[in-house]
Amino acid sequence: MPFTGKRMLVISLLQSHFRPQIYLFLRISPWFAFGVKGGFAFLPFLWLVNVVWFFKEAFVKPAYTEQPQIKTYVKRSALGLLLWVAVLTTWISIFQHFRAQWGEVADYLSFTIPLGMP
Repeated sequence: MPFTGKRMLVISLLQSHFRPQIYLFLRISPWFAFGVKGGFAFLPFLWLVNVVWFFKEAFVKPAYTEQPQIKTYVKRSALGLLLWVAVLTTWISIFQHFRAQWGEVADYLSFTIPLGMP
């Protein structure tokens, strides 16, 4: 049975001169599939994984041709992660501080409603 579609593409790429890059992609492809399924909700987690996983490849190993591109992606992932942490921390602080004043809206946004007086 001949290979078609994705299998043929992977086989042809593996036979080309891009073997190290293809092996790296196949190694991280489960994370890629997780990212596609997880979508926007898990994007900061994937940025964290990207920074941790590729940090040595981008900044520690000796220079090679693809390294500047990997550095760019790692820096962008770190920046996105830091911005997301800053926004999340700001939102949590504001919500915790003003929850009692917001009344019914805050109760609607809460997963658990605390008992007692605010």
